[in-house]
Amino acid sequence: MSKGEQTRAAILDKAVETASRLGLEGLTIGQLAEASGMSKSGLFAHFGSREELQLAVLRHGEALFAQNVFEPALSAARGVARIRALFRNWLDWTESSELPGGCLMIAAAAEFDDRPGPVRDALARSQRAWIATLRKAVGMAIETGELRADTDTEQFVFEMFGISLATHHHRRLLGEPRARQRALAGLERLIANSSVTKPSAAHTEAGARPARVRAVRARSR
Repeated sequence: MSKGEQTRAAILDKAVETASRLGLEGLTIGQLAEASGMSKSGLFAHFGSREELQLAVLRHGEALFAQNVFEPALSAARGVARIRALFRNWLDWTESSELPGGCLMIAAAAEFDDRPGPVRDALARSQRAWIATLRKAVGMAIETGELRADTDTEQFVFEMFGISLATHHHRRLLGEPRARQRALAGLERLIANSSVTKPSAAHTEAGARPARVRAVRARSR
């Protein structure tokens, strides 16, 4: 990358971290200037408006999410193993020390769910793409014969997504120390309900430590 691209990527790394704590609405050019050690005029050279900054942060957050959640899960076998890998990586992402406020997309969804505009549209597209990824993983588990052929993939993913949202709520707002364990137990129950054969208890997790989110440079879209 050029020096300018490296600078922009470093700014966005800091912006994702800040937005994780304060939300996209709480992220301003002024705050980012203070957090990144840059001048406001320097930031305006990279982002012409607050909305452009918010959209860039979302894109950068998506790239981080893909690198830390989706891509590592591809090493797991197609089927239930990949569903578990995606879900555990997802939990790791929300628990990362580099996201002090938790998942940026979950926080942004609460802010923009009823606010029409480019930011809401971009966020909705991102979430639909993730849902489609989870739906594909469930479909693969049906193809491998691990989940029943009559499994309702839409319902499976709906409940899987709901478990993740409840985990975020209980861990961050309520301080529930067993939120992760409950989430994993919920996933195993969901799998068992659609499984051709009962999953082994060995697949449950007592509570692995979250993986550290790897830095990723902004990707051109």
